[in-house]
Amino acid sequence: MTAGTGSAPSVGRRAGAVTPTTSHWGAFGVRRNADGTVTAVPHPADPSPSPLLRGVPGSLRHATRIRRPAARRGWLEHGPGPTSGRGDEPFVELGWDEALDLAAAELARVRDEFGNTAVFGGSYGWASAGRFHHAQSQLHRFLAQFGGYTGTRNSYSLGTSLVLLPYLVGDAESVLRSSSTWPTITGHTELIIAFGGIPAKNVHVTPGGVTRHGTPGHLSALAAAGARVALVSPLRDDLPDGLDADWYPIRPATDTALMLALAHTLVDEGLYDREFVDRYCAGADTFLRYLRGADDGTVKDARWAAALTGIPADRIRDLARSAARQRTLVTVTWSLQRIQHGEQPVWAALALAALLGQIGLPGGGFGHGYGSMGDVGDTGPQVRLPYLPQGPNPVAEFIPCARIADLLLRPGEEYDYDGTRRRYPDIRLVHWAGGNPFHHHQDLGRLRRAFGRPDTVLVHETHWTATARHADLVFPATTSLEREDIGGGRRDTHLIAMHRAVEPVGEARDDHAILAGLAERLGFGERFTEGRDPAGWLEHLYTRWAEELAATGGGEPPAFADFWSAGEWELPPQPAERTLFADFRADPLGAPLATPSGRIELTSATVAALGLPDCPGHPAWLEPDEWPGAPAADRLPLLLIANQPANRLHSQLDTGAASLDAKVAGREALRIHPADAAARSVRDGDLVRIFNDRGACLAGAVLTDRVRPGVVRLPTGAWFDPVPGHEPPLCAHGNPNVLTADIPSSRLSQGCTGQHALVEVELWAGGPPPEVTVRRPPAFADDPRAGRTAHATPSTAAAGPATADTYAPGPYGRLGPPEPGDPHFERPHHRKATP
Repeated sequence: MTAGTGSAPSVGRRAGAVTPTTSHWGAFGVRRNADGTVTAVPHPADPSPSPLLRGVPGSLRHATRIRRPAARRGWLEHGPGPTSGRGDEPFVELGWDEALDLAAAELARVRDEFGNTAVFGGSYGWASAGRFHHAQSQLHRFLAQFGGYTGTRNSYSLGTSLVLLPYLVGDAESVLRSSSTWPTITGHTELIIAFGGIPAKNVHVTPGGVTRHGTPGHLSALAAAGARVALVSPLRDDLPDGLDADWYPIRPATDTALMLALAHTLVDEGLYDREFVDRYCAGADTFLRYLRGADDGTVKDARWAAALTGIPADRIRDLARSAARQRTLVTVTWSLQRIQHGEQPVWAALALAALLGQIGLPGGGFGHGYGSMGDVGDTGPQVRLPYLPQGPNPVAEFIPCARIADLLLRPGEEYDYDGTRRRYPDIRLVHWAGGNPFHHHQDLGRLRRAFGRPDTVLVHETHWTATARHADLVFPATTSLEREDIGGGRRDTHLIAMHRAVEPVGEARDDHAILAGLAERLGFGERFTEGRDPAGWLEHLYTRWAEELAATGGGEPPAFADFWSAGEWELPPQPAERTLFADFRADPLGAPLATPSGRIELTSATVAALGLPDCPGHPAWLEPDEWPGAPAADRLPLLLIANQPANRLHSQLDTGAASLDAKVAGREALRIHPADAAARSVRDGDLVRIFNDRGACLAGAVLTDRVRPGVVRLPTGAWFDPVPGHEPPLCAHGNPNVLTADIPSSRLSQGCTGQHALVEVELWAGGPPPEVTVRRPPAFADDPRAGRTAHATPSTAAAGPATADTYAPGPYGRLGPPEPGDPHFERPHHRKATP
């Protein structure tokens, strides 16, 4: 194969052969069956293959696959501009040349009229585990060469911690990517205080994939070692059965209060490690004054916390004493920082671990994310893998990623972020690839209004997700099984040659091909491709990486042809035991933290100086707007936990067998305590309506005593399916983000708060329930431009003719009144020449 336009050899295309590949849920093989279907075969080295593999075959050629480029009918008819039609109108299928011509012309128009800051490069990076066909890298590289774009920072998963941790310990990466390994924990830890638990459902997922899923085995080893786990969560399923566990069914959103009370007990009873605090921590005096109530008059003791948390004061004091006697690890899942004031449980947990004095000791100290992702605590090598350079973005504008609706609805408005004052730019074009904001984002009714504001929305998608249905131009993208790539994840043990297993569905193209077509039309095609097709890029990226790895002594990878033929290369191993902050503990002066003091900042003078009322300079109990003790709970008495699903990755594979088998009454399953269900005359399997002021959704009830009374659980990821005519929205399928609030964690981090919402639940009594429509394509229509008709394709035929009432042109309508800071909500449509 050449580095130019050669073709990497593919294997496994004959029936019965197994083709190697990988995914965010792990490495596996693909067997093509004689009837044209595929079977996902676990990697032979994987001791605990992901149950998500069951979802792969059914998703590959599902009816919702996008088979041809398509444009929203109103966009073709009226031109770019704000509209209420996105998400409601039918689509017109187009040929590739016409679709690319239209998109390139619109990109050029927006750039020329409004500048590159008016282009938003939206991509969340979860589309594929491949290192080359990484949609975010491809899109950002294209837009950088186009002249720049407004981008994003951080993530929905960790938007709060990524901003906070540098203030406390100097950087976030050491905590999140170099945590103490599981062998260190199983060999030394006697007690784990697990705030948010260690949810087994999440450990099969790692960005880029993992070949050997080790966490389930490590949890078994932890049980065999006799370690005790204090599970602090309203959900019993946040810790696997089989461990020596004490369940502390805490009232949601009150973890910080419990941490403060544990810390107070240590101080009050003389159990804290004063020497460690004096030598390794800064700002202890201010924090201890707060615990004692010296300034606000409230002592943060066990009795105070018991009234907030629902955990008896005696249990709180006993847990603190037990932690002081044993080698104790204090760990916090990522879910706890995805709430209003989410900085506080992370900061308070770090402070609690510091008072115990075991930070830097094997098996003790602080952890963040065990059970939140498969690579936290993993022993695999930390090696940078092949990657596609994106190049510098000529535009300096960005937003915290969870503020997309604010960006679109409030151009020109100022906001605080990470100690700076910023202003939202005016976005006229959204270009999205490799993500589904109608999964990640909160308050989907508001997000729908936000998506009505830009002139144009371009989307690359594999399936007709809600994001694709809210676009103006949709490009059908291939899945990872339909292209060749190189795969591997953080701390993965293998680099995987991802061979193409099946032919692309319909006319789907990979993101690189789509963007190369646009770049050619915009005048920088050669610069974008560098004269290489995807096969040439794979060899180039691999060879460059292999040379760099060998030069640094990291290993001797084989030649590309040998790697590709073998299907994988096992990366050189690294030591299995590692302790977070061990170097700092051993020599705090020689290996200081990158904080102003060089130490752990129990109080941060930098944060305090910002004067933010929603994030003071030390860990504090701040009452959120929505928790069981809020005034709104009198009317909405149940606290919804919208956590990660066990049977899909975010919204991926929702059309697969694992996800479909878990549906109840055809919808997402809502777990509810039997006492709460009885009070509402709800029985197991009933269809229920979950609602608050932001919206409502339908779900199937599952009664269980493994949730705390007053708490319901509805996982994220059910494809958003709004029922026409309902405002606020009613989702027929059970997407909890119609219920969650689109507010930031604080003015410091602007992180996502999608974990909690106050709701009420009632038995569905609205007659025949609305059907779930997202498992079939949207409606297709004839081309509204003179003399044109819709392409005759299977997708068009299956959708049926569009009815006249499916289109409501105009920039207002369902969009509702403009929000403050949106002066251009009535700007006109921009007509364009028909190619």
